[in-house]
Amino acid sequence: MRLPDEPDRPPQINIVPMIDVIFAILVYFIVSSLFLTRSEGLPVNLPQAETVQRQESKQITVSLDSEGTLTVGDRPTGLSQLKTEVENLLKTEQTQVVVISADKVVDHGDVVDVLDQLRQIPQIQLAIAAKKK
Repeated sequence: MRLPDEPDRPPQINIVPMIDVIFAILVYFIVSSLFLTRSEGLPVNLPQAETVQRQESKQITVSLDSEGTLTVGDRPTGLSQLKTEVENLLKTEQTQVVVISADKVVDHGDVVDVLDQLRQIPQIQLAIAAKKK
């Protein structure tokens, strides 16, 4: 109960809950944007080079991991099917760039075999993935 001599308090807007809601929305968008990044290929221990340049165009990734498993994108394949797999992807994708991502402990001969198969495909650009030193 209010006493008659007590003055009326002016109405106030409490903005603390609004700041909490805006902060929660901001955190949601920041965290959700982290899941929008796209990574292609399999995790391999890449060799390092001084002259590494980033390829910005869309690409097809051919990975050769430390056990010698060959994959195109995320699908395992054999060396004999590599050429047809990449040709099929080139028909559906709007790219001509094929990146070879080979682990640094993979035998040099295996990488040459992959390169030999890919060079038989006309009008593609080959790149070899590496980490900057």
